[in-house]
Amino acid sequence: MPVDEDLEERLTRALRSATGEFPPHSADLVRRSVARGRRLRLVRAGQVAATAAVALVTAGGTLMAADAFGTGGEGPPGRPRPGTPASSATRPPAQGLPGISGQEMLRTLESLLPPGGTVSAASGRGSGADGGSVMPAAKLTYSTDKGSSGLDIAVTRLPYGTRAGRAGQGGCLPAEVRPYDRCTTEKLPGGAVLDTTRSFTYPGSDTGQKRWYVVLTTADGAQLTVQEFGGGGEKGSAGGSDPLLSTDRLASIVRSPLWKKAIAAVPAPEEAPGDPGQAPGSHLTGVLKSHLPPGGTVSDVNAGDGLVQLVYDDGHGRSMLEVDVRRHATASLAGHMGCAGVSGDCESTTLADGTVVKKVEGPSEKGGPATVWQVDTLRPDGRRVVVREINSYAESTPVTRPRPALAMDRLLTIALDGRFFTG
Repeated sequence: MPVDEDLEERLTRALRSATGEFPPHSADLVRRSVARGRRLRLVRAGQVAATAAVALVTAGGTLMAADAFGTGGEGPPGRPRPGTPASSATRPPAQGLPGISGQEMLRTLESLLPPGGTVSAASGRGSGADGGSVMPAAKLTYSTDKGSSGLDIAVTRLPYGTRAGRAGQGGCLPAEVRPYDRCTTEKLPGGAVLDTTRSFTYPGSDTGQKRWYVVLTTADGAQLTVQEFGGGGEKGSAGGSDPLLSTDRLASIVRSPLWKKAIAAVPAPEEAPGDPGQAPGSHLTGVLKSHLPPGGTVSDVNAGDGLVQLVYDDGHGRSMLEVDVRRHATASLAGHMGCAGVSGDCESTTLADGTVVKKVEGPSEKGGPATVWQVDTLRPDGRRVVVREINSYAESTPVTRPRPALAMDRLLTIALDGRFFTG
């Protein structure tokens, strides 16, 4: 009808106009999202299947060695307890791999719980469920006369070539991004790593529902994550009561050899080449430290390929410093090295050699009281260095000093150091 056609044409013009006038997104927001994403990987274990990108290309999985669990027995740490598992519809597992059903996952989890409690809201996911997913998982609510806890477990594998504790669910996240976590790492016989963390459902705060989780990463890249929420299911309680099961009990759950079948059902990922354009974290740390004023102290170093974070204290309060190093960034930053759409005080200039420098001073994007100083540099050949500093050891914590420790000029000197690309 003519009226509909006219409406469609006007709506199309309006959308195009809005798209053209809308300011471009902040390039440093994109960078920070990528950087944080590499470290904020401790998401709910039940979401592993939706977020992991493990290719189903191998024909077999490997069984976990007994010494990776620290036990040679086949029995659970506690006797089996009664409970009625909820049914879980599953599809056949990936071809060539042994399968496990959602009911088996749930029965195994229940058998590892202390006796005397009751189970509700139980469900399981087997290998091959959810349209080809091979991330077996189970979840339930466990209750006693002392209260309730929500529990879930998931089994997955690390990407090819990833070291235990550096990706997936494992590893202790740095204080710069998770200031209220209490995390320990233990190396087990056979090359396995056990990470134990006491945190909160909302980790930017030190109050509210408690979330405890334990991650076992075996030498061959299998990863089991069990997490527990105090007071009931995730976000099901606003109280600060401790979960019913201790972290030692959670550790005994993930270390049980009863999970061997689930591990065998998850294929190893295909080999993927690394990014030769990212500098090693140890090299970046050395370059950054060489620019710090003498007499201060350095702590909470978190370094990986292409990025380093640390906390510097000059005796007048702590400041978090971060350096992100990339190559071939010209195309991705086209139109984003200016100040359009950037909150705070922004200045964009071009040096004599063609390097574009963007300086920004403004509030933390997390909404806290911290002040962020940032220098973003893009060289003509596409090499990019971003240096960020805040006047606290983490953006979500109270400020530790009125201003960041290092002046903007020093941040620029750091960003222009060519040694970041010679490691």
